[in-house]
Amino acid sequence: MPEPSSPQRRGRLFRWGSAFVALLAVTGYLVVQYVTGGSGGPGCKVVSGKGDGASYAFTPEQAVNAATITAVGTARGLPERAVTIALATALQESALRNIDYGDRDSLGLFQQRPSQGWGTPKEIMDPAYSAGEFYDHLVKVPGYTRLPLTVAAQRVQRSGFPQAYAKHEPDAALLASALTGQSAATLTCEGRPAATRASGPDGVRAALARDFGRDVLEPAGAQVDRSSTATPAPAPSGAGGSGERTVTLPVAPGTGATGGRGAEQRGWQLAHWAVANASQLHIARVTYAGREWVAGNTASEWRGAAAQGTAGAERDADAVRIVTMR
Repeated sequence: MPEPSSPQRRGRLFRWGSAFVALLAVTGYLVVQYVTGGSGGPGCKVVSGKGDGASYAFTPEQAVNAATITAVGTARGLPERAVTIALATALQESALRNIDYGDRDSLGLFQQRPSQGWGTPKEIMDPAYSAGEFYDHLVKVPGYTRLPLTVAAQRVQRSGFPQAYAKHEPDAALLASALTGQSAATLTCEGRPAATRASGPDGVRAALARDFGRDVLEPAGAQVDRSSTATPAPAPSGAGGSGERTVTLPVAPGTGATGGRGAEQRGWQLAHWAVANASQLHIARVTYAGREWVAGNTASEWRGAAAQGTAGAERDADAVRIVTMR
């Protein structure tokens, strides 16, 4: 007759069983994140425009927040250095995630505290607002563009770990170069649709106004072509291929929308912004300056638009075209 299980053996079996269940849960979570384009793993990448091989991989959630931080800064006419400082700070404080917890009452991308006058909890949890607050304080730091990044960030944040910001400077600089449009065709995302309801062109327009201000829409017109003459983009697996809509953003130098940047740089800023928001806004394709990014493309790269058979590649030299999935 088999001997009854000892309490020790039953305890070991229970622990093994619990560990196995936990492993299954984690595996399931990661699978869901992969399928939905969630924040569970990198789905975006930025590479150096200098050809030195530097790169940084990040998640769609981080991409959306980085694009917002950058847009808020450039809409204020601030230099790329200001954006780099802001991005490095958010990487350290929250890993570019809009978290609703932190040390004491700290919240959001920059871990700002309502009790210290940064705003209400609701305001701080708005990425555009919190980025604006950071920049408001940064520009008051004398000579901040000439200071070491960690010093400039610390003057704003008053952190207990003032040297921690420095390690994020290389990644922040890559992001800033791409998201300000300084580097062309350097930011890509896989573009797997997030588990949110697609909002089409209206959602793209609302997000543009939220991040850049309404100036980005009004001078450009932000035309919506509901019968798009462009060749339909291949839809990502499971996304469906019907009902595409195109938002066209003409790019012109010298307007309030450009923040003092040249037309080409502004164009690449808007194009990279759209790619960074692709999962959240269900964007299928972005075209600018004869280059094209297509969601669901396993290579996740910018290609020559003419080579892909897209009609009207020439006119895309002075306009960013954002095609939504529905």
